[in-house]
Amino acid sequence: MASELPRIISVDDHVIEPAHLFETWLPARYRERGPQPLTAGIGELAYVGGKYQISMDPEGPATDWWIYEDLKFPYKRNIAAVGFDRDEMTLEGITREQMRRGCWDPEARLADMDLNHVEGSLCFPTFPRFCGQTFAEAHDKEVALACVRAYNDWMVEEWCGDSGGRLIPLCLIPLWDVELAVEEIRRNAARGVRAVTFSEIPTHLGLPSIHTGYWDPFFAVCQDTGTVVNMHIGSSSQMPAASPDAPPAVQASLSFNNAMASMMDYLFSGVLVRFPQLKLAYSEGQMGWVPYALERADDVWAEHRAWGGVRDLVPEPPSTYYYRQIYCCFFRDKHGVASLDVVGRDNATFETDYPHVDSTFPHTEEIALDHVRGLDEETVYKLMRGNAIRMLGLDLDR
Repeated sequence: MASELPRIISVDDHVIEPAHLFETWLPARYRERGPQPLTAGIGELAYVGGKYQISMDPEGPATDWWIYEDLKFPYKRNIAAVGFDRDEMTLEGITREQMRRGCWDPEARLADMDLNHVEGSLCFPTFPRFCGQTFAEAHDKEVALACVRAYNDWMVEEWCGDSGGRLIPLCLIPLWDVELAVEEIRRNAARGVRAVTFSEIPTHLGLPSIHTGYWDPFFAVCQDTGTVVNMHIGSSSQMPAASPDAPPAVQASLSFNNAMASMMDYLFSGVLVRFPQLKLAYSEGQMGWVPYALERADDVWAEHRAWGGVRDLVPEPPSTYYYRQIYCCFFRDKHGVASLDVVGRDNATFETDYPHVDSTFPHTEEIALDHVRGLDEETVYKLMRGNAIRMLGLDLDR
C-alpha cells in the first residue's frame, strides 16, 4: 500500500492569458487587427442551453475583456475561481487583479503548484477557447494564423520557458487548414513540444469528421513527432444538455458525454488502426464511464459488425486500441478508481483543473490520497505521474 503521494503531474489545468500576450508576441503588422485587451463594465452574463449570453455595460462591474473582430470575450469568475469561497464562484466578470496571481503569472503558478503538491502542469487556453475555436471562427485568417503562432510562441517561450520543465507546453493548430496545422505541429515539435489541443468532435465546429480522411495528415505528423492529441470537454463548442432550459448544473453533470462520444468515434474510425503509435488524451472527462463504453464497443464489434460498417475497418476488438493508445484523466472519480482494472492502470492520469470551479486546489494531495488509498505504490505512482511522463515524454524523472 502506498504510504505517501508522489508529486503530481496534472494533465489538465488552465491559463488566463496576460494582457500583453498579443502586443508582445504578435508581429507588429498584425497588432491593430489582432486581439485587444480592455477593462470595461459587464452587463448581462448568463449560461443558457450550453451557451453564454454576454453584454457590455459601462455602468457594470469592471471586467477584463479581449476585443477581437466582432468578438467581445470577458473573463468570468467561474474560470478563475481559485481563492474564492465555493458560493462566490459565480458567473460574474473579473479582472486579472481580482484573480489569484497564479492564474496568469507563471512564477506565481509555480508557487501555487508547490502549495498543491504538483510538480508538472499542462495548461489549456482560455481566450482562444479549448482548441483555438476563437481563431478558427475569425474572418481574417491571415491574422488568425499569426495569432495561433503568437499564442504558441508565448506558451513555449514565456509561460513554460523558465519553469525548468514543470510547465508543459500545449499548443494550438489553425483548425481551418490541415496543411497549415501540419506545419505548426512540426514547428513546435522542433522545439520540444509534445502536446497539441484538438476538438473532441470537429463536426460540431463545422469541420470535417475524423472518418473522412481529411485529418490523416494531422494524425500522421502527430504520430511521427510523438505529439499527443489532447481533447478537452467543451472543445466542440457545446456541452451536452437535456432540455434547452435546464440549469447549467445539467451540462456540468453531463460533461463527460462528449468525451465518450468522441472515443467511440475514434474506436470505430480506423484512425487508430492506420496510426498505431498515435496517442489520444481525453481531458477533464473523468473515467468512470470507460468500462461500460469499452464493453459496449466490443459487443457491437462482435455482434453487429456485419451491418455496422466496421467489419473490414477495425480488425480487432475496439478495446484493443483504447488500451494501446488512449489516456483518460480524473480528479474526483472514486467509481473510476474502483474500476481501475478495466479503465487501465496504464491509461489513467490525474489533473487538478486549476483555476476552474472544479479545481482541487489547494487540497489536491488530500483529495488524491482519498482516491488512491489501498492501491499499491506502483499503481499510485502511475496515476499521479508515471503515466503522464510516459504519455508526454517528459524529462521530470530522468
